[in-house]
Amino acid sequence: MIIITGASRGIGQFLLEQFDSAGEEVIGTYNSTLPSDDRKAKYFKIDLNNFKAVRDWIGDIIQGHQNLTLINCAGVNYNAFAHKADIDAWKKVIDLNLIGLANIIMAILPAMRANQWGRIINMSSVVAQVGVPGTSAYAASKAGLWGMTRSVAVENAKLGITANNLNLGYFNIGMINEVPLEFQNAIKGRIPTGEFGSPDDIYESVKYIINTPYLNGTSIDVNGGIH
Repeated sequence: MIIITGASRGIGQFLLEQFDSAGEEVIGTYNSTLPSDDRKAKYFKIDLNNFKAVRDWIGDIIQGHQNLTLINCAGVNYNAFAHKADIDAWKKVIDLNLIGLANIIMAILPAMRANQWGRIINMSSVVAQVGVPGTSAYAASKAGLWGMTRSVAVENAKLGITANNLNLGYFNIGMINEVPLEFQNAIKGRIPTGEFGSPDDIYESVKYIINTPYLNGTSIDVNGGIH
């Protein structure tokens, strides 16, 4: 079974659709936006910041399943220069992007360990690598995934479980649609091809991680060579 957090739109929705079309058993979580397509039955409304609710849901949904893959796409953004940022809005980004994902990872790990197989794939970001003005909260949350993922990988490697990140660049899907056109053009100027990536590249990278058991505790840059 493949579980995708933040699967109601953007990259998460795309991955759910691709895996479903490929015949995989896949489900997704959402917080407020339920897609209006024929895959509604595959979506579950979950507050990732409520650990008890997450743990109980995971316990129910994975019964009878051996090979579990968790793909964490859930995330929010908050744009503000650090010296002007609202600390509560800043904290909400950390609460979901880092702590919320930690909640579901901790909830699913006991089952993965019992099955002696599991894949944890987190979506991190080039934003945490290159330094983008106004993204201190988002960058901090995505950088936090690197350390957490590495620790989880080391703790569980002998039980057939891998944990890895994809450091995503800019793609023709998701949050890029919130960026003004002039800034999109500036970003494209830093990408050697001059174009945003295709979400198919993310899908293929996720499949590679799932099928490569010796790939563990690392981050793969999928960014088109941005500088």
